[in-house]
Amino acid sequence: MALAILSSTAFSSLRVREVPRQSITGNVGRFSVEARGGGSRLNAAKGVSSVCEPLPPDRPVWFPGTTPPEWLDGSLPGDFGFDPLGLGSDPDLLKWFAQAELIHGRWAMLAVAGILIPEWLQSLGFIDKFSWYEAGSVKYFADPTTLFVVQLALMGWVEGRRWADIINPGCVDIEPKLPHKKNPKADVGYPGGLFFDPWMWGRGSPVPVMVLRTKEIKNGRLAMLAFLGFCFQAIYTGQSPLENLAAHIADPGHVNVFSAFTSQY
Repeated sequence: MALAILSSTAFSSLRVREVPRQSITGNVGRFSVEARGGGSRLNAAKGVSSVCEPLPPDRPVWFPGTTPPEWLDGSLPGDFGFDPLGLGSDPDLLKWFAQAELIHGRWAMLAVAGILIPEWLQSLGFIDKFSWYEAGSVKYFADPTTLFVVQLALMGWVEGRRWADIINPGCVDIEPKLPHKKNPKADVGYPGGLFFDPWMWGRGSPVPVMVLRTKEIKNGRLAMLAFLGFCFQAIYTGQSPLENLAAHIADPGHVNVFSAFTSQY
């Protein structure tokens, strides 16, 4: 169920352009695109990071033919013009919602990996008695109160620095200042630099950067849905995600999302 949703579009990306049956190679400013036989390849030139620029009016939208609201101009990664309640009409709230979704998506991706990888290792015999749903009741190296206080202090420090960066972008920059090196521009939510982008994937012209950030936010959204599915499966079936997936593959006609509303599972 949730695993099927996660795997179906986990590697989806923003489609930039298609040029059928021809070969084009060109450079526009700091962005180069090479298209051959129906596909396109993006090459980001190395340099200072740029905040993503608005996409053209013919950009993909959540429902074909709809007109995105004026405050969603395509400059945010994963913006497909969906805001029926107008929650993002306030610019300050829109920035806050974008950062909240980004952080929640990253946590969800870590959570999904932290659930699936140990379960897979347990199936291979490397660990015993793993249950992510009951992890809170396991005895660790310290008592629960100590662990809670330590986590609260560490998370509070990190979140405090992130909040400060939202209020004053670049104020918590830890990038080494070298005379021969130009540091990336402050970009909230995407620190980059030596510690967070050592391979410089997020640098260059705006279009390739937008493609990478769109991939991240789409995977984060899928991970949030997947985690919600994991919780539902654990409560309803008492089994782990991989166990549910194996049961579905063995009998997809009777073990599926619709069986949750019947007594056949």
